[in-house]
Amino acid sequence: MTRSQIEGFFRVLAKELGEPTVVVLTGAAAGTLWGSPRPSRDVDFCIRPARETAATWEKIEGAVDRTVKLTGITANYAKDIDRWGTISLMDYWEKAVSYRQFGSLKLLLMDPAYWTLGKMGRYLESDVRDLVAVLSRKKISAERLVKLWARALRRSPPSADVFQFRRQVEYFLKHHGRRVWGPRFTSEQAIRLFHQEAGISP
Repeated sequence: MTRSQIEGFFRVLAKELGEPTVVVLTGAAAGTLWGSPRPSRDVDFCIRPARETAATWEKIEGAVDRTVKLTGITANYAKDIDRWGTISLMDYWEKAVSYRQFGSLKLLLMDPAYWTLGKMGRYLESDVRDLVAVLSRKKISAERLVKLWARALRRSPPSADVFQFRRQVEYFLKHHGRRVWGPRFTSEQAIRLFHQEAGISP
């Protein structure tokens, strides 16, 4: 799915919904707009209407269903996407970045640093490719990202998924860090900072 197709989905949704609404796009579609070469197959987003009523949510459900049929693009949405995984997305809504306005619908993109939390939590081969592509393009510092990952780890209830997230962060830093941040990047130093910020004992 291309940039124009993603924009087309929200242009149609804005027309079908006709309500003042804010959307935060995440997942592969957000990765596409941030510069990942891997095409997305659907759109994943948080949606919040200006009017929080049962009738408005029914209207959103109908508008999304019609938009999916009109565009052929699958959609996954929720009022709060922090509930989609065990790794906390923390204040992702406040950190989202403005992208475009489609009628009464304002489209934001999840901040690329926060966007990595979902990718790091799932950590499929395609997620690793997305991480390397977007992080290389957006030039997010290793220090900022490591501290964010550590803060998310602290904020997430203990579970097998949280322990796996820790291991995946460590593996990514060790095996992909130099691809993202260059030959001067030191994985041992980054992992040490991650442990320190997350409160992990050596």
